Amino acid sequence: RSAPRPGSTAPVRVPGQRGRRAAPAPEPEPASEDTPGHGRRKRKPKRSGKKKALMWTGGVLGLVLVGGSAFAYYWYERLYGNINTVDIGDVGSDEAMADGPVNLLVIGNDVRTGEGNEAYGNRTNVTGHADTTLLFHVAEDRTNATVVSIPRDLMIKIPDCESKQSDGSTKKIPGSTVPTKFNESYGVNGRDPGCTMLTVEEITGLELDHFMMFDFNAVKTLSTAVGGVKVCLDKPLKDLDGGSGLDLPAGESTVQGEDALSFLRNRHGLKNESDLDRIEMQQKFVASMLRQLKEDTLDSPSKMLDVADAATKSLTVDKGIGSPSKLLTLARELGKIDLKNITLMTLPVIDNPAEPTPVTVVLNPTEAPKLFSMLQNDVSLTEVKKKEKDAKDKQAELLEGTRAEASEIRVDVFNGGGPSGAAQDTLTWLQTGQGVARSTNRGNAPADVDKTRLEYAPNQADQARKLADLMGLPSSAMKPGTKDADATTPMTLTLGPDFKEAGVPITLPKKVDVKQSRADEKMCKK
Repeated sequence: RSAPRPGSTAPVRVPGQRGRRAAPAPEPEPASEDTPGHGRRKRKPKRSGKKKALMWTGGVLGLVLVGGSAFAYYWYERLYGNINTVDIGDVGSDEAMADGPVNLLVIGNDVRTGEGNEAYGNRTNVTGHADTTLLFHVAEDRTNATVVSIPRDLMIKIPDCESKQSDGSTKKIPGSTVPTKFNESYGVNGRDPGCTMLTVEEITGLELDHFMMFDFNAVKTLSTAVGGVKVCLDKPLKDLDGGSGLDLPAGESTVQGEDALSFLRNRHGLKNESDLDRIEMQQKFVASMLRQLKEDTLDSPSKMLDVADAATKSLTVDKGIGSPSKLLTLARELGKIDLKNITLMTLPVIDNPAEPTPVTVVLNPTEAPKLFSMLQNDVSLTEVKKKEKDAKDKQAELLEGTRAEASEIRVDVFNGGGPSGAAQDTLTWLQTGQGVARSTNRGNAPADVDKTRLEYAPNQADQARKLADLMGLPSSAMKPGTKDADATTPMTLTLGPDFKEAGVPITLPKKVDVKQSRADEKMCKK
């Protein structure tokens, strides 16, 4: 899947139109070897292939559905009847878990329906808003995941979108012309979860695959189903006067039902009484619930069924994951990730400089782009295992050794998602300025690539190292084969979205400097 072209943080699309769902890939456009401007790939079609509950609900559904008995079938049918689906048109993917990185959006809806919810949420909007939103980025190799909380008070421009109506028609909804609170990307003017997905795509430059939406009832029923969630406070938390009504002592407590919802909704009594403080508490709650599930719930069939039933009753998803079997596929993939390799963080923001007394926030102009670049390039925020470090060291060794002369290099250049005309521009640069005469522009690659790559045979390693020096390619771009090639066989250089222009080195994304936590970290450290 292609990341945005260099210089842009968001995918390119026609205003008012959504990104396309999975569709047959278009035939590559023919390119003349001497015609500049060819070699630009169109945005690749999607491959057909948490707020409070995503990560662990998926695991529960997975275990429930593997029963293989009449009892399991009964529960399968029951869970199927519980799930609500929304047709979001062309947004997202038809596959539950396609190859490559997967981006899930979890929306906590503040709609006030349900017993006891009158004291919470929006009093006038019957559909609610995007009160709490988590972007869940699952790495391509499934070794790690990054969970990014998006503040509801983030000021951004909401893009045009389309919403499917009950009669099957499509309603076009204009975006905002001035910065608007992020939580209005859902529920205002008929915006559906697809509109929220588009908004997040515009913010991050990622292509989103699916959404899951929960309401207040999910927190109450799910926290009760797992037997309560352990939380820890440095000092007593009392919010009795017009807030959530929460009254917890310092130290460790177990909350469920109404208390769990109050804990997640509370911002009063916290350090700055801000939405960002509330988000940090929510992240700790999610991590604690994940541990609770793994430690106490997975070994109890009755608890598993209670959790799965409660989760699906409060769950709304897109059609791409709108069945227990598709949720099972999702659950199996999520289940591969160790808790210690799940990083939770808040989208980097700063106080809104346009407000004398800031009550909203805007993107941090320094740190937010770093985060987006890391996610677009599937770079983990988690320091994962020694074997991964060893693999990186081994990859770096590919640049060590002798170099061929530039005149000895044979290479075919393809554009697999780089800037328009990149293949021809690179060819001209190589031939006229670097002495690589045996190079050819092959136009568009058969398929887009996520990153620039140089494929070569073992006996071409000296050519590859020399070309990497000239192009400024990192070791991660080196893709050696296993069989030697004939003397006249060229290497294959495919330019990806990370390619800026000929002669400009490809640099890996810098680590983002923001507060992070891991899903295996306990709130009360002894």
